Amino acid sequence: MNKIIIAASLLISFSPIAAQAGHDDGLITKKSQYSVSKTLDRLENVLKKKGITVALRWKHDAKAKGVNVDLRPTELLIFGNPKIGSHMFTSNQTAGIDLPLKALAWQDENGDVFLSYNDPAYVAKRHHINDRAQILKKMSGALNKLSNVATGNN
Repeated sequence: MNKIIIAASLLISFSPIAAQAGHDDGLITKKSQYSVSKTLDRLENVLKKKGITVALRWKHDAKAKGVNVDLRPTELLIFGNPKIGSHMFTSNQTAGIDLPLKALAWQDENGDVFLSYNDPAYVAKRHHINDRAQILKKMSGALNKLSNVATGNN
């Protein structure tokens, strides 16, 4: 009986849904009402309207297909606002490994689409940034609103 409980616990712990439920891993994940491409199209459009620089759009699934690897739709968008993000660097330049920000749109095995991004509070914690509460609040609020637009959760 104990073996069954342990096996069930491990299965639940490592399931994608369990990973999405919490923020222990620093990720915020939201279900999208749109396809992977349309979700990132919507995010890219709202970012540009807000004057936020889009640095790169990377289609993981297309790159995987190029080397004969099957991958469900998965796309990454790299973007940033130096007016906000640069303040993180003045606290600790290692934040540059996590900034500019990234958003990943991906389709799971059930066909559901999600948008994931790093929680700014997690980035600050990772880089021991303790003096940017206002910047973090602004980043978190903006990402929440922008990701809601992209996923249709507004």
